[in-house]
This record gives sequence, C-alpha cells and structure tokens, in this order.
Amino acid sequence: MQRRGALFGMPGGSGGRKMAAGDIGELLVPHMPTIRVPRSGDRVYKNECAFSYDSPNSEGGLYVCMNTFLAFGREHVERHFRKTGQSVYMHLKRHVREKVRGASGGALPKRRNSKIFLDLDTDDDLNSDDYEYEDEAKLVIFPDHYEIALPNIEELPALVTIACDAVLSSKSPYRKQDPDTWENELPVSKYANNLTQLDNGVRIPPSGWKCARCDLRENLWLNLTDGSVLCGKWFFDSSGGNGHALEHYRDMGYPLAVKLGTITPDGADVYSFQEEEPVLDPHLAKHLAHFGIDMLHMHGTENGLQDNDIKPRVSEWEVIQESGTKLKPMYGPGYTGLKNLGNSCYLSSVMQAIFSIPEFQRAYVGNLPRIFDYSPLDPTQDFNTQMTKLGHGLLSGQYSKPPVKSELIEQVMKEEHKPQQNGISPRMFKAFVSKSHPEFSSNRQQDAQEFFLHLVNLVERNRIGSENPSDVFRFLVEERIQCCQTRKVRYTERVDYLMQLPVAMEAATNKDELIAYELTRREAEANRRPLPELVRAKIPFSACLQAFSEPENVDDFWSSALQAKSAGVKTSRFASFPEYLVVQIKKFTFGLDWVPKKFDVSIDMPDLLDINHLRARGLQPGEEELPDISPPIVIPDDSKDRLMNQLIDPSDIDESSVMQLAEMGFPLEACRKAVYFTGNMGAEVAFNWIIVHMEEPDFAEPLTMPGYGGAASAGASVFGATGLDNQPSEEIVAIITSMGFQRNQAIQALRATNNNLERALDWIFSHPEFEEDSDFVIEMENNANANIISEAKPEGPRVKDGSGTYELFAFISHMGTSTMSGHYICHIKKEGRWVIYNDHKVCASERPPKDLGYMYFYHRIPS
Repeated sequence: MQRRGALFGMPGGSGGRKMAAGDIGELLVPHMPTIRVPRSGDRVYKNECAFSYDSPNSEGGLYVCMNTFLAFGREHVERHFRKTGQSVYMHLKRHVREKVRGASGGALPKRRNSKIFLDLDTDDDLNSDDYEYEDEAKLVIFPDHYEIALPNIEELPALVTIACDAVLSSKSPYRKQDPDTWENELPVSKYANNLTQLDNGVRIPPSGWKCARCDLRENLWLNLTDGSVLCGKWFFDSSGGNGHALEHYRDMGYPLAVKLGTITPDGADVYSFQEEEPVLDPHLAKHLAHFGIDMLHMHGTENGLQDNDIKPRVSEWEVIQESGTKLKPMYGPGYTGLKNLGNSCYLSSVMQAIFSIPEFQRAYVGNLPRIFDYSPLDPTQDFNTQMTKLGHGLLSGQYSKPPVKSELIEQVMKEEHKPQQNGISPRMFKAFVSKSHPEFSSNRQQDAQEFFLHLVNLVERNRIGSENPSDVFRFLVEERIQCCQTRKVRYTERVDYLMQLPVAMEAATNKDELIAYELTRREAEANRRPLPELVRAKIPFSACLQAFSEPENVDDFWSSALQAKSAGVKTSRFASFPEYLVVQIKKFTFGLDWVPKKFDVSIDMPDLLDINHLRARGLQPGEEELPDISPPIVIPDDSKDRLMNQLIDPSDIDESSVMQLAEMGFPLEACRKAVYFTGNMGAEVAFNWIIVHMEEPDFAEPLTMPGYGGAASAGASVFGATGLDNQPSEEIVAIITSMGFQRNQAIQALRATNNNLERALDWIFSHPEFEEDSDFVIEMENNANANIISEAKPEGPRVKDGSGTYELFAFISHMGTSTMSGHYICHIKKEGRWVIYNDHKVCASERPPKDLGYMYFYHRIPS
C-alpha cells in the first residue's frame, strides 16, 4: 500500500466534488453493502468500456463499478447507474505529459516510472523519449460525483481499501488473448542453461531448408544440440508434418528445438520435447550462433507466420499488402482499423466487410440507443450489444482521427515519427464470439471463411426481433441428383450463405511458364542458388464458374429406384439469388501426405458478375422422379438399447452435431430435433431427417418429448386402445422412419404395440416379411394427416430473391501457405475508391490485388 500511496497522491481532475477528510467515512456508509472485493473468477474490466472503446487513455477516463467490476466510459456510466442503482465507481485515468527537459535541452536521464500502475498499451504515436505517463485513480460517488482521491488509508473503511487494492491488482480478463502476456507465461526450459551442443561443423543457411528425412519444406525445426533440421507434427502450432523432429528426439534424447522461420532479434518459437511444452531459452542467441545463425540479423515472417520459403512468398505479401507504394492514410467514419490481438486478422477482415453492408449498419448501429438501453446487466456477455459496440467503433470515426497540424510538422521533422491510426482493440468482442469454440478462442490463426459462417450463425441465433441482417446472405441451392442407371432424378433444396468456387488448375493459361519456372526452381534449390521470381498460375474466372456448374459424382449413392447402390451425379443451381453474394475461392487442399497446401493462383475476378444462367429450373418435362424411399440404415445389435437410452434424456443431445447443422443455416430448434430423433447418430443422418421434415408446420418449433412405454400407452388410451382412434404420435413415427424404415411400416408397428416405441422396434425386427396393406395405409394416412393437410404450407427459409447480377464491393485476401498460418487483409470499395484495411492501418488503395483474393463480396445490381 505504501507504493500505491505514492502513485495515487495526485489531485483529481475531472471536475467532481472533492470531500473533506472527515466526511469520507460518513459518505460511504450508505453504500458499503454495494462495495465488493473481487473474488476468484470475477472478471475485472479496467481497460475497456462495456459499450464503447473508451479506456483510461480516453479524455474522460474509465469508471469501474465497485460491485459488478464492469467498466464504462464517461458517456455510458450514467446509464449503468440509472439501470442498477450502483453508486460507487473507481475512476481510472492515464495522463500523458511531455518530459521535463534538462539544462542542455535534452530529456532528463530515464528513471523507473513509479507512476504507472495500470496495465495498458502505450501509445505508439508518441515518442517515449519525449513523453511520460502518469496514472490516477479515485472513487466517484454518483449521482453527485463526489470524488475521493486514492489511496486514503486513514479515512477509508478497511473494506473499501481492500476492495480498491484488489481491483487495481487484478489481472486482465483477456490475458489469453494478449500475445505478449501469453508468451511471458512460457516457462524457462530447465535444459537451457547447460545445453550440450555438438561441435560437428553444421552451419544452417538463411533459407532453402528442408527436412533431412522426407524433404518437407514446411514446419521445420532445428535441433539445438546437433543442428538437425527435421519436420514437426500436429502439435504445438497446429502445423502439419511427419513427426521426424520428435522421432529424432526419441532416438537421440536431444531436448530443445527452435522453429525455423520464427527467428527474429526478439526471440523465436522453442519447444522442449522432454518437458513436452513450448519454452523460453534465455541463451537462444548463443545456441543459434553455434550453427552460424546471427539472431540479430534474422527476420521471421510477419505475425509469427510459418512460411520458410521466403523468396517465393515475398511477392505475394508485397502485392497483397501493396508494399513499396506510399499509401495515403484514411481517417474518419468508416475508416477505423482493428488492432491485431495476435493472429486475429481473420476476425478483423471479416468484420470490416460485414460492417460495410448497410443492412448490418442499420440493424446494430442504427438501433444503438435501444440495444444499449435494453442490454442485460452484464453487457459484455450479450451478442447484440457487442456487435453494436464494434459497429459504432468502426463507423463513428471516434477512434480514427488524423493528427493535428503541429503533430504532422513534428513527424516531418523527425523521421522516427510515423503517423499511426488509433484503431480499436476488439478484445471483448473476440472473447464473446469465440467462447466455447475450441479454435476461435485460441491464439492460433483461423480460416476467415469458417469465422464468417460462425458469425452468421450467431446473428441468426441472436436476431433483434424480426430483423435479421444475415438474411442478405441466405439463398437456396437446388441439388439435382440423377441415377445413372435408371436416369431418374431427385430435386432437393438446401440453405447456404456462400458460393464455393473450385480452382480450375487445368485451365491455366500460362502452363509453359509454370513448367519452366518449376524446372528453374528445382535446379536453384539443388545448387543452392537464389530462387527465381515466382510464376503464378493464371486461371480464367470463367473456367472456375464452369467447374462449379459441372456435374459431380456422388459417392455411395443409393438409388431408391433400384433399391441398391448405383452410380449417381449431382448438379447444383441457385434456387434463389441473395442480396449479397459471398464467393469463396477453394484455394486450400491437402496433399498426398495430408499436409495442408494452398493454390497460389491468380484469378481474373470480375467487377461485374452475372450468374443468371445458374438459376435453377426444377423438374423438367420428360424427367421422372426417383421414388421417395429412404435408404436402409444398418443398425448394430445394441443400437436399439443405445437409441432408447439417448432418446429418454434430451440433455444428452450431441451439441457438436447440432452446431454443424445450425451453421448450414437451419433453425437451431430444428437441428436439435433432428439430432434427437436420429439418436445422436451423427450430423449426416440428422441432415437427412431435416430434408424430409423441413416442410412440416412445426419444423422450427422447440423439441417436445414424445411418450415412451407406459406414458405412450396412457396417452393412447385417451383416444381408445383399438381402431383408427389409436393414432401414433408424429414424433414417434419420425424416430422410426429416421432409422430407415418405411413410414407405413412404422405406423403399423406402433398400432400393433399400442404406440409403445420400444415394443414397436421389436415388432419391426420380428416382422422382416412385412407387406403393406394398402387399404389400411390409405385409411391411416387420411386420418393422421387430416389436420396437417388443412394447414397452410410453411414459409420456409427467408430469402431475398432477385436478379443474379452483382458488383464487387469487397474482398479478403490471405497470405501464407495454410489457413492455420499467414495473414488476412481486406479491401473495400468506399465512396468510389478502394481502401485497404490491414489490421489497424487503413489507407487508400493504389493497386487492389483483386486477382489474389480468398473471399469476395458482391452486392446485387437492381434490375
């Protein structure tokens, strides 16, 4: 407390009413029941407002509620006070001051700054040699804004002093998202101080590495004992390999290895095989120098990426980021960058594109007052609040202001002063949207396309009343499957949110250049010469579109006409065109060794796109439909018991299968019913259930438990135990038909067993010679569906159909060899010109690389 006393001894400066020392204790007495000491598990927010991106660095500082430990900027603290009645807040403010000059005009010698106690990012715009920081904390009591300077041990009650100290010493709730903190938590290897290094004359070249055992050129590790360069495996950094580095450790026992491509003057990725975890090596520079590597002159790929083929990839990085061109910074509304939290560029790129769409702007930012006023008591855990907060941060211009003229002059005079946008750090947003997701909640790089679908799913599940901005992406796909033997067809529809376009490598227009480049590259590698300039395959967009529309073979196709497996082909067409069309180029694949690979290609993506010729036409004259019969499902001997056990308790529903279906665009409750009624047999079986039942009136209604055993019998007895009044429940019929049995068979089995599901399954297995009684079936169906037929047909998924003519307005590009590494940036066309969003940097684009994109966003041109 003595140290804090020195820190807090400055007067408050926000204009509040200061209290005389004798009045402090009396003033706090009525509020004592509301002041809490943070417990283990409490999230204490000291760096970011729950409704905005205000922080202690902001002009008004930050107010931390001493009961909920939520933080609010000056603009939003009154809202929290009115809603909750909480009166006591800790006000945190960081002051930035010019350093005191010495007699000779220079800054005084550096000293340890004891006036900084808040765990905040420093402002990169300011030269640390000229400025210093000073932090201030005080208690503020609403509504009269009485201020109590901290610390005040003599006057404050002991509980308040303890609570204040605990708040100030609490750790950030985002430690796992902070890459610096994450790295600092790595342990120092116990082998680092006395590591044995062999004098075997090994020298490591600056590039051109490959595994000594399999010639793999990705995910390579240098053993720090003998200098062996070997490939990794699926551990630590999610990269692929054949595990030869681990095998070498098992053979030789050499414990430490460093990842090639991550070595910089600041450090590298070091792994201890013996300790089985990433570690720190304090003597890394000396250990690398043993093999001829000068750590001070090494440069890892940007953002800790894992591409070691530096020469061929430099071109891609330079072109996509428009390196070598002086780009004009952009400021103001809609030109706010997002700071990289450590491999969070996939999120930043998608969100920049999303909030350039007017429907999302209106749904969230346009409804800001209503969403904020009706937010839950913990707005950090509310999707709509956090979406609105992010949208306002990006669109308001509040966090993207140009430097004033005096700062510009100073920056011109001093070359080390480079203008930087303020930008915002989406820590709270990322923490919420990624929670419970094993990949997005990690610090690893992710696939922007997968995050886009994840976000759409969250928007669907958290719609604001009847408004759902993700409707603009939704469209229906008509799939036509034809049995090659009988020529009969089946038409089905499914919901989708993006168009996946295959890369037609065979249609490259520069094949001769590619062959010559590959020969030159191999020769250069063999002779250890510099690699030639990359030659990229040039693919016509028309060839990719043609590949999308061509028929594809259906694996394990079961023909209902033949009642057996047969050859089948599938074609896909648009049953509706969305308002906004998202096109993903399928650049990523797996090689024969299952190592992820990327097609480094150039595709001449059009600014204007017309896909009206891909409009679905439905069943054509002369086509004959396949019979509507489900394929039989082979059920293990113990499946009935397992199915019954799972159906009895809905809490055992496989939520991973539910989420897979929900991310396809189906209603969440329908997905839960599909998984439930198919006995947790997987997403594929549940998907078939959805296709069969999606036209039913109660398709999207919540799951209700059907009757089992005695309950079913009791329910049936209400209508009579015999005759047509003994009507089976549609839910029980659905359970049996989802297992592959015919509906008529299910109905007769249930009638024969008084609607007892378990006995009905036994009946079916004991009557394999079942033959349909047509009169019985007709009568039953008429009775069972009388009320269903009378009801109106359900609307189905909401789509905004229209013309299939589009204009490009945004695209996301990826640099690197895998979706699990590399870097994403976004280009958006605004006010008639292209703008590049590269994390926190936002600039006018001079040469937008439209041919190298990964995801493209088109908006419909009104017809």
